[in-house]
Amino acid sequence: MLRALLSAALAGLLACTAAAQVAVPQLKSRVTDMTRTLPAQSVMQLEQRLAAFEREKGTQVAVLLVPTVRPDSIEQYAVRVFEQWRLGRKGVDDGVLLVVAKNDRELRIEVGYGLEGVLTDATSNRIINDDIVPHFKRGEFAAGVEAGVVRILKVAGGEPLPPPATRSQRNSSLPFAPEWLIAIFVFLQVINQVLRTMLGRVLAASVLAALTGGVVWVIFHSVLAAVIGSVVVFVASIGDGTRGGRGGWSSGGGAWSSGSGGGGFSGGGGRSGGGGASGRW
Repeated sequence: MLRALLSAALAGLLACTAAAQVAVPQLKSRVTDMTRTLPAQSVMQLEQRLAAFEREKGTQVAVLLVPTVRPDSIEQYAVRVFEQWRLGRKGVDDGVLLVVAKNDRELRIEVGYGLEGVLTDATSNRIINDDIVPHFKRGEFAAGVEAGVVRILKVAGGEPLPPPATRSQRNSSLPFAPEWLIAIFVFLQVINQVLRTMLGRVLAASVLAALTGGVVWVIFHSVLAAVIGSVVVFVASIGDGTRGGRGGWSSGGGAWSSGSGGGGFSGGGGRSGGGGASGRW
């Protein structure tokens, strides 16, 4: 009697748990937004992009936004969706699913068997952390989904990810907009002309070189950069008066550089082995 009661209770508990699972929506399009987060224009553009990629490569990529996946984990829910939607070509298994659980602040890229060698777990993790999560943290869900989809398509199409940015690379950007250089050049030209009328060519070039070195030091905190800047400006200022031109100081003319679908969509019979990556924001 006791065993029968326990079995009945266990069966009831399992039934309640199954009933509480978030249902997998019917697959009707490549982008399914159950949260009404994405603007209609973004959905249309993503549909067109994914449809064009499928026509070109055969790979099926789908996006799903749901409020929550609880009580499932994001991994369990993504597998359930993939199994029901059957993304990718049968026998090729080249499907990809991007799932976003908005209220849970979780997402996952689920990858079919056939793409696991290209869209690896590590690559999927980088796409999540580098391309999607930064946008999501700022509340830019449409931009984050688009960035993730674009990167997924590039990788699935054979384009490798760029090398990870090192700390020195991340800190190497100049602390001012590149357009400021134009203003600096104009300013130096004016100062050079004024100083020449007051001090003469050599002394004016010396003062201008010293001024430049000070500015470079403030910006870069580098003695070497300050010395090089001073020398370059001094030589250019001295030489400017001997070339016969009436214009002011010039940088030498070099340019400075800072270094699309619709309804009727259905899965093709593909399978997933649980490859991919998950993330949070």
